[in-house]
Amino acid sequence: MTSQAADGPDTVVASRRSKITPEREREFFDAVLEQIRECGYESVTMEGVAATTRCSKSTLYRQWKTKPQFVAAALRASRRVRFAGIDTGSLAEDLRQAARAAGDWSGKDTKLLQALGHAWTADEELAQALREALVYPEIAALQGVLARGVARGEVPAGHPALEYVPAMMFGVLRVRPVLSGQYADADYLARFVEAIVLPALGLT
Repeated sequence: MTSQAADGPDTVVASRRSKITPEREREFFDAVLEQIRECGYESVTMEGVAATTRCSKSTLYRQWKTKPQFVAAALRASRRVRFAGIDTGSLAEDLRQAARAAGDWSGKDTKLLQALGHAWTADEELAQALREALVYPEIAALQGVLARGVARGEVPAGHPALEYVPAMMFGVLRVRPVLSGQYADADYLARFVEAIVLPALGLT
């Protein structure tokens, strides 16, 4: 299936959106994201999701006219802030907890990023949905952790390493599978924070 609206019958695409329950919508979203992880974006079809969730293809086309729209909606609905609530009163400990939290979900989210591959670079709506679901909330939460550390006087406000901490954390998540064929799990990220991030900030 391609990303064009022409993939579905014109009468279906133009029809009024049907009402589906939030639970059923969640089932659709979970199914399409899981198929992307397992098969890659290009292999996922509306037909396949419909078969998995035991609904008609027309039901999906009434809600989302194209595959990119469907996947973008699923990404936005999957938004979770894994770093939310981390506030131990110590910047070093907050970063250790962030490392463990990131390690707990890195495989699933990194696999999704890898599976989307070229698709998100070719479709701006999809790219924006990906950023909103997996990138912006986590960066904002991590920046909040750093700001609280600065406010407590643990790190000077002008410390040059502060702006690079999100890049360090997210960069290692993305690059480890390329370098070693393994996801950055909680233990690996904890060691990374101890060896690289804390020393860069002058913390122990």
